[in-house]
Amino acid sequence: MANNLIEKHGGYRRLHSFTFATMIHLETISFCKRFIPWQEDQLGKTAGQMIGAARSGRQNIIEGSERSATSSETEIKLTDVARASLAELLGDYEMFLAEKCSIPWSRKSEESIKFAALRLPEYHNNDDTMHQYWKYYHRIKPIFDPWLENKDPVVVANTMLILIQRTMAMLASQIRTQSATFLEKGGFREKMYQSRSEVREEKMPVDKDAPACPECGKPMRKRHSERGDFWGCSQYPKCKGTVNI
Repeated sequence: MANNLIEKHGGYRRLHSFTFATMIHLETISFCKRFIPWQEDQLGKTAGQMIGAARSGRQNIIEGSERSATSSETEIKLTDVARASLAELLGDYEMFLAEKCSIPWSRKSEESIKFAALRLPEYHNNDDTMHQYWKYYHRIKPIFDPWLENKDPVVVANTMLILIQRTMAMLASQIRTQSATFLEKGGFREKMYQSRSEVREEKMPVDKDAPACPECGKPMRKRHSERGDFWGCSQYPKCKGTVNI
């Protein structure tokens, strides 16, 4: 039988990068409401662009995960878009601090080290995915609240810088993994070609004098190559057993 063309996809809620991107999106909305007065942003451009970039970071992780079923290339591109959107947001928080005449925390500072040391517990999925995920999110969120819910906008902005950089690093790692998987297994078109080849193989009659494959025991078929004829396994490319004629 041909391989299943549609690979497993989705599952983005298990990614720590997705949970951090969700946190970034929600906290950016909160940050804009708390610390960017409408009097200073009457057209809503600053807040709108920041929230839009945060949303893009999260939503492109979702779309990339879902599209992975039929396009590894699209999955890689959308993961990269998510990372680029967060890079844009990073620049907005950096400029907010610059306007406050504040320098971003050093990675070696006590606050940076404390916040960077926080870890997410694993998310375990069940058949009530959406409900279960948001129970999980609201359970872990208080771990980060001493920084994210701080009354000082400089503390919150610095915290967001750390959170965004951490998420971007995770997405960069995902892109490397996705690229390696693509190089190893190929894309959807290659799988379609392989599946069609397998179907044709299954429909071809087997020679009554064909030997059994030494690798898997299945019947073999006569093949042709530049070096001459040989017996090849009928389950090729799953099995690459051969016998000389």
